[in-house]
Amino acid sequence: MNLEKMYSELLYTIGFSEDEIQKNWEDLEKAYSKKSRHYHNLTHLKEMIKGFETYRDKLQNPNEILFSIFYHDFVYSASKKDNELKSAEFALAILPENINLNKQLVFDAICATQQHQYNSIEDINWLIDFDLKILAKDWDDYKIYFEQIRKEYRIYPDFLYKPGRAKALKHFLENEFIFQTDEFRNLYEGKARINIEKEIELLN
Repeated sequence: MNLEKMYSELLYTIGFSEDEIQKNWEDLEKAYSKKSRHYHNLTHLKEMIKGFETYRDKLQNPNEILFSIFYHDFVYSASKKDNELKSAEFALAILPENINLNKQLVFDAICATQQHQYNSIEDINWLIDFDLKILAKDWDDYKIYFEQIRKEYRIYPDFLYKPGRAKALKHFLENEFIFQTDEFRNLYEGKARINIEKEIELLN
C-alpha cells in the first residue's frame, strides 16, 4: 500500500493544489514517524485504510472518512487528554476555504475516536471500528500491540500505568458492544473480548 499516493489522490480530488499536497504529506509523515510513536504511526494508518478499502462501498462519505483516518492521530502525546480534539482542529485548519469536503463530519469523526461510542452517523461508526480492529487480532499480534502501547506510555511507572490501562480495557467490556457496526460485531466482537480479558489478567 502506497500511503503517499492514496493521500495525494485524496487531497487532489477534494481540491488541494500540488504544492499544498506535497507540504501536507511531509508534515503528516513527520508527525506519524516520531520516535515516541510505537503504535500510533504510519503502520496503524495502513491497517485502518485496509478496513476502509474493504468497506468503502458501505460509506456515504468515503472522502471525509479517509481524510479523518489520515488525521485522527496527527497530534498524539501519551500525557495529554485532548489529542483527538487537537487533531480534529488541525485537520480543519489545513483545509482550503472552498474545499469539497464536509468539515463538520471530519471534525466529529476524529473526535469520536477518543471515546469509541456508538454514533448516530453510520460513517463515524465505521471509522471507530477501523480504529479498534486491532483488538481482535490473533493473540501474538495483539500482544505486540499492547507492548507498543506500553512503550508509548513509558513515562509512567507500572504502579500508575497498569491500573489505568486495566480501567480503560474494562470500559470496553462494560459496553454492550465494542464494535459499532453489525459486520464488525459478527466478525470480531468475541475475539476482542477474549483478548482484552487476557490482557487485564496480565495487568493484575
